Amino acid sequence: MRKTLIKTGVLCGAVLLSLNAAAEQKFEGLADTPPMGWNSWNTFDCDVDETMIREMADAMVETGMRDAGYEYINIDDCWHGERDEEGNIQVSEEHFPSGMKALADYVHSKGLKLGIYSDAGYTTCAGRPGSRGYEYQDARTYAEWGIDYLKYDWCDTENINPVGAYTTMRDALHKAGRPIYYSICEWGDNQPWEWAQDIGHSWRATGDIYPCWDCAYNWGSWSSLGVLKILDIRKDLRLRQYAGPGHWNDYDMMEVGNGMTEAEDRSHFSLWAMLNSPLITGNDLRSMSDTTRKILTNKEIIALNQDPRGVEAMRYIDAGDLNVFLKPLANDELALLFLNRGDDVLKYTHDWQFNIVKDDQVGLEINFNHKRFTWKDLWKGGKGNTDKPLKLEIPPHDVVVLRLTPAQ
Repeated sequence: MRKTLIKTGVLCGAVLLSLNAAAEQKFEGLADTPPMGWNSWNTFDCDVDETMIREMADAMVETGMRDAGYEYINIDDCWHGERDEEGNIQVSEEHFPSGMKALADYVHSKGLKLGIYSDAGYTTCAGRPGSRGYEYQDARTYAEWGIDYLKYDWCDTENINPVGAYTTMRDALHKAGRPIYYSICEWGDNQPWEWAQDIGHSWRATGDIYPCWDCAYNWGSWSSLGVLKILDIRKDLRLRQYAGPGHWNDYDMMEVGNGMTEAEDRSHFSLWAMLNSPLITGNDLRSMSDTTRKILTNKEIIALNQDPRGVEAMRYIDAGDLNVFLKPLANDELALLFLNRGDDVLKYTHDWQFNIVKDDQVGLEINFNHKRFTWKDLWKGGKGNTDKPLKLEIPPHDVVVLRLTPAQ
């Protein structure tokens, strides 16, 4: 997340060789599948307080999102007060009068986990105290408060080496002793997919998201990106090879329920699930529509994201307005997503026998002339098999998502 400050960063050099010898490590077992939860920034910006966070935890339970797999309630920037005489970070007494420990206890009582935000620089993106020079103190404080998730941003970091900065906080979290999910958020500027696997549980792979289908919102020194813009940057970088259980590409918090159309929200959610991005929603859970709730709690789509094999989908067919994504799943199953990027209804016939599946990354090759599958439409519930071509009419900006199971 960036709002007012210019991003800066320094490309890493030969620092990688020293990482293997590091005494500390990230906590294992926290990210066998991508995390699921909620974050305050997309809707509330700096307008955060303990009452709203408690209400959001209540809503996550009452709307069925917790039962669908969401567990993190994450407070983004602006929760901070000042540091005390010993340098210990304090919460804003005005907005969090009960303290962060009491808030964490409340969130935990709901069967949920609490996340917090800091920055590798001297200040956060909104100008609050960052963690530079205070990493071990802050990590110890977060552990004492009962924090479960840390989003670590990259503002005010001029002349800082990203590998060193993020490794320092990793080591601090480990030394503090409480298992905390570690979300690296440096916007992909320094190619974190090449060095962050042993440092964090996920890393931002692109710039910040914006609630639009295919646009870029210019802030002057950087731009926020719509769904298709992020999708296409991801393709150009060939990122899927770097992700897997314990280390995920993060395509930023979701904008479902924040102003796009129902079709665009459905596509956005389905794509993030297929790409194994963390499913961190950013809408107001207390007032979301029933349509938004049904999209976010579609357990069959969520199951693609949470599949234990942990393979990120590849763009299988790229043909103008038509994109087809293919995701290998556990137990020899597959998921296929048919995306209509365009503004008109897209009519398409998918000939299974003609389109052989080949994924060199996982050594997968399927010839539908020799292997038969049944399929289920995960949004509309229709069923069929690969014996005959699949005829589709996909509305503008919409998707069809199928789960394929080997026929007996």
